[in-house]
Amino acid sequence: MNSRTIRNSIIWLALTAPFTALQKATAQTDTTEKSLTVSGYGETFYSYDFGKPGHHIRQPFLYSYNRHHTIAINLAMVKASYAAERVRGNIALMAGTYSNDNMAAEKDGLKNIYEANAGVKLSKKSNLWVDAGILPSHIGWESAIGKDCPTLTRSIAAENSPYFETGVRLSYTSGNGKWYLSGLVLNGWQRIERAHGNNTLAFGHQLTFKPSDNITLNSSSFIGNDKPDSTRQMRYFHNLYGQLLLSPHFSLTLGFDIGVEQRKAEHHGYNTWYTPVVIASWFNDRWNTGLRGEYFNDPAGVIIATNTAQGFKTWGYSLNIDRRISRQFVWRIEGRGFNSSDPVFLRGNLSSNNNFAITSALAFSF
Repeated sequence: MNSRTIRNSIIWLALTAPFTALQKATAQTDTTEKSLTVSGYGETFYSYDFGKPGHHIRQPFLYSYNRHHTIAINLAMVKASYAAERVRGNIALMAGTYSNDNMAAEKDGLKNIYEANAGVKLSKKSNLWVDAGILPSHIGWESAIGKDCPTLTRSIAAENSPYFETGVRLSYTSGNGKWYLSGLVLNGWQRIERAHGNNTLAFGHQLTFKPSDNITLNSSSFIGNDKPDSTRQMRYFHNLYGQLLLSPHFSLTLGFDIGVEQRKAEHHGYNTWYTPVVIASWFNDRWNTGLRGEYFNDPAGVIIATNTAQGFKTWGYSLNIDRRISRQFVWRIEGRGFNSSDPVFLRGNLSSNNNFAITSALAFSF
């Protein structure tokens, strides 16, 4: 047996083990309590971009709420979740501009899958799980579910790092709930299917520490190549953030992402990008106010290509006010601006150094 056959056998066992274990665990849990829940989320929005871009598309580096002067559905989703003592699973289907823009690289049928995974608990005594399938991203403090985020729109960091991933995740949560650790084998950087011509696996980790209910500290990483083997460029990325509840009505999120990627195949030089983010939020039972400041530095255009002299070096700021109408409905409005070293924003058919937009959204969940 040659080395390639051995390697392929190991990969096959890693990918099929969760489902084999899932069948065994299901047989063992027939007498345990089971839970099936169905939930849904829908969010419609209107955004007016003062740059008045053509074709109703705002900015090429935004993938949520990225329509100008038109009423649109950002995300409409229905999700079913199953949980028993030793097994669990999730499947969620979606539609909207979020799925069209974020899943542009996927085949038509896959663009409507928000989540599809199954997991099995590997230990009776410890909270040790293995999950496989399409999973929520292990990177970042934001998700596509707007109502769960302190700001209406997502940060540049969130828009330009994975929202989802496909692979196998091994995770452990400590008995006191303060520590969470996971290791992942993935198909790539925000991929369901691998890039054409890519035969390499990617890897990631997540470490979360919650010393109290008021503090969450997180470290996540990605290592892999997301291009065809012929143009292989290794990418190394790290996401670090802290979420602090400073009082019953005030929270603070501090985040910092940094990544490097090979300039070209078999080249020892690397291009670097980084982004710090600060989000402050004041809230009560009915109202929420979010204030965000951010900076995205990508001079080589690794993540956001501009074809300009200085690349994408952009400051961003936003202020949003949310009104919780009921447990199911939230109305939000936000003003957001950008300022860049180079003219990287759309203003009609021309380019500009500045951009400002007002967005309003109504979200419904059950």
